[in-house]
Amino acid sequence: MGEVQKIEHQVQTPTIVIAGASGYIGRNLIKELVNDASIIALSRSSSKQKPGEKVTWRSCDLFSMVEIEESLSGADYAVYLVHSMLPSARLTQGNFEDMDLILADNFAQAAQKNEIKQIVYLSGLIPETDHLSRHLRSRLEVEKVLSSYGVPVTTLRAGLIVGPQGSSFPILVKLVKRLPVMILPKWTNTLTHPIALSDVLIALKQCIGNQSVYNKIIDVGGPEVMTYKEMMLRTAKSLGKDLHVWSIPLITPNLSRLWVSLTTNTPKNMVYPLIESLIHPMTAQPERMVEGISYGQTPFLEAAVSAIEIEDNQMKEQRKKKANAKGSLDLRAPREHNVRSVQRLILPEGKNAIWVALYYVEWLSKFLKPIIKAEIDEEYNCTLSTILSKEPMMVLSYSKERSTPDRALFYISGGKLAITKGTHRGRLEFRHIPGTNECLAAIHEYVPSLPWFIYQFTQAKVHLWVMNRFKKRLKHLSE
Repeated sequence: MGEVQKIEHQVQTPTIVIAGASGYIGRNLIKELVNDASIIALSRSSSKQKPGEKVTWRSCDLFSMVEIEESLSGADYAVYLVHSMLPSARLTQGNFEDMDLILADNFAQAAQKNEIKQIVYLSGLIPETDHLSRHLRSRLEVEKVLSSYGVPVTTLRAGLIVGPQGSSFPILVKLVKRLPVMILPKWTNTLTHPIALSDVLIALKQCIGNQSVYNKIIDVGGPEVMTYKEMMLRTAKSLGKDLHVWSIPLITPNLSRLWVSLTTNTPKNMVYPLIESLIHPMTAQPERMVEGISYGQTPFLEAAVSAIEIEDNQMKEQRKKKANAKGSLDLRAPREHNVRSVQRLILPEGKNAIWVALYYVEWLSKFLKPIIKAEIDEEYNCTLSTILSKEPMMVLSYSKERSTPDRALFYISGGKLAITKGTHRGRLEFRHIPGTNECLAAIHEYVPSLPWFIYQFTQAKVHLWVMNRFKKRLKHLSE
């Protein structure tokens, strides 16, 4: 049993930091842990959360190493519930896999610096195949990165979690509610191993501080294994609805994901990676199951009825709040026009992140000659200029204290193309992915000075084109 269950024998209550605390699993986990531990809850907008006697909300941008290091201060254990399938910036260039890598790398390094005793990561069930979907490959990459800095990691792998809100189950409920007749593709005959949210919360709690599961991967699942088709029929039963289904094996996963996105009005960024994973059997493996943690006790139908009831009540409350707010002044701050761009690069053998950063400046000057001139001084500060203007286009200040051989960090500190006044802290970094020959080039919190509608179709497009050419150059060097 974990340290959370043993606090009656201890003088000091453990402190647990939860990354992704404002998500539906995070919010429910806080309720599960709050009587046995002090909670540090991390959220991008902590001001919207209600503090409690033993719950401290901290505003934290997980893309910022500095903010994560500060936010993990004082914690004993960490729970990592983060997935970046929905973009957080006004303009996001890059895929969710690369975003997830940066977030996990930041968190793992910050955990090491703060001497966190254990990280508990909620991942997904991984089928035995060499052809994983992007979603599942990303989960594996995050598992490896979290384990790369010496902090013990317990990975809890779960399949479809049956609970209100979230991602997979609410999408399933919307499909069943909105379609009286469903034409099912071949993947709906694939086996899946759903588990109730309440059972996942118990499993997470049992892992925290439990030294017997340090550096272990644990599969969890409910008491029933079923096909997606059967799960849809049971969901319809929980709704008190008759669902007529026909199986059409010709429908591909690509067509299915478009159909699901349109029918449920769910963003493609979320639906597409999830549907891609459904062609694989998603069941817990006996060799990775642990007594007292892995075996959920709640039947699917019971979990579905409870989740739908809670979701309906929450929707009613939201409608009441909206009705009461009608006619009131909207005081929400306008959405800031910031940019995040992440590209994955090949790292030539024997080279590190600082080499890639310096080579990028050198290559850029040659590649865009004579239009663009790039200069770098002895302190690695960089200036990008154009023959059309004496004023620099971009000034990049090298952060020696925040850089290592595996991470080169530059702050966007000036230039005609950037807004750098006030709280704006744009930055460019090159980061080596632990245990691989790959590197991430990332721009964070960059606020362009160009009008937004112009920037999107000019500078943003040029940046992607340049990075793709640089990617090809590094690949050529590696070969």
